[in-house]
Amino acid sequence: MEFLSELFGQAQLWLFETLVQPLVFNLGGGNLLEDAFAATGWLLVGLLQVAVMLTAIRGLEAWRPVEDQGDAQSRAEVRVDVIYTLSHRLGLFRLAMFFSIDPAWDWLAGQMRLAGVPTFQLDALWPGVSDVPLVSFCLYLLVFDFVNYWLHRGQHQWDWWWALHSLHHSQRRMSMWSDNRNHLLDDVIRDAVFVLLARFIGVEPGQFIALVALSQLMENLQHANVRLWFGPVLERLVVSPRFHRRHHSIGIGHESAGKGTLGGHNFGVLFPFWDQLFGTADFKLQWDATGVRDQLPEEGGRDYGQGFWAQQRLGLMRLIGKA
Repeated sequence: MEFLSELFGQAQLWLFETLVQPLVFNLGGGNLLEDAFAATGWLLVGLLQVAVMLTAIRGLEAWRPVEDQGDAQSRAEVRVDVIYTLSHRLGLFRLAMFFSIDPAWDWLAGQMRLAGVPTFQLDALWPGVSDVPLVSFCLYLLVFDFVNYWLHRGQHQWDWWWALHSLHHSQRRMSMWSDNRNHLLDDVIRDAVFVLLARFIGVEPGQFIALVALSQLMENLQHANVRLWFGPVLERLVVSPRFHRRHHSIGIGHESAGKGTLGGHNFGVLFPFWDQLFGTADFKLQWDATGVRDQLPEEGGRDYGQGFWAQQRLGLMRLIGKA
């Protein structure tokens, strides 16, 4: 672990000095070098993620796909998801957040400290054990996934949030690129929660990057177009592509009580035992058609948009009840 951390640090420094630092200076941002170095870490993680996706996960999709996505329409729909993924993993989304939302988070964190709101150092629960890096990482992972489970249920439970989140479910041809197919406002809400949560429980910046990177790669695998499940035991410990595809299945993943209702099944992001504990698990071993019921021609054919900006605009229209 220490060797990998050192190797990553060296690669981050090289990328910063070779590419990012000269670019920042040329743009007149010499006062932002510290932030730019942190951003280089995210960029490097994103590049590594894309490399894993294009090799390991794409290999699984080619090995045993759920559906053929070789036609022109399928490729066009997947290309939009590629735009979402690359904009997130290569730093464009985080760059926008840095200049727009991050100052608000910093202000809020400062106000919390001034108000005497205590922080909770999760790794101090059991000195000598919980502060071991691997143990603390696992604890953070459990806390993040528990919060993620309830956020995900909220996205499916409240009309206003579903109006945004339904964009993610509108992909009829799921692939490893589909994870970041989200409305930007939806991303901002969730990102704000996790940044504040990380600060509240004392997650170090390096561990935060690792937590996000691991979660994102697992979610890429879960959305992949691959007929894969993890067996009767592991399937109940780690979310598989089969388990998550049920969450995207029409009439199953986004409905709890039949047509036109909200809710659904299989909200776990990394671990399915939250679904088992709170009664939302569906372990049926099948691969159904994915999408949202109201986009089907026989159900009204609601338009969720074909391109990035059309999807963003229609999401806002649904939010205010105009689409």
